[in-house]
Amino acid sequence: MSGIITVGFVQATKNYFSKWLDFSSRSPRSEYWWGTLGATLIALLGSIPIGVVVGFVSIGMDVNAETVANFVMIPIQIFFLIAGIALGVRRLHDLNKSGWWMLLYLTIVGGLVVIYWCCVKGEERGNRFGLDPLVAPNTPAET
Repeated sequence: MSGIITVGFVQATKNYFSKWLDFSSRSPRSEYWWGTLGATLIALLGSIPIGVVVGFVSIGMDVNAETVANFVMIPIQIFFLIAGIALGVRRLHDLNKSGWWMLLYLTIVGGLVVIYWCCVKGEERGNRFGLDPLVAPNTPAET
């Protein structure tokens, strides 16, 4: 099918980080799930060398390694949290839902609802949050 864009693992992971403050556009399912996987892998694999470096650095210092690790990791975790929320908001926008629905994650049942929504195909036309992200530019969308 010509004119359809798919977002792969690498591009979705790049978008996760480059659109970390984008709370206004749309993200298709592929961008949400591949981006989440990519960010999770980077977080897990990135924490290993950070932990090793922090461990070595704290040996020569009169400070607890956990304190140093927290000093380094908390800003990184805040960044990942904001980027993840932004991605979730963009995913909900693809379904023509307000990003405020992300607050459902604060409840167990509501979190399951949001996960379900993230699995549902987005609107195949433009909505109040923008054009269909799966349709290539200059390709007429079906109405």
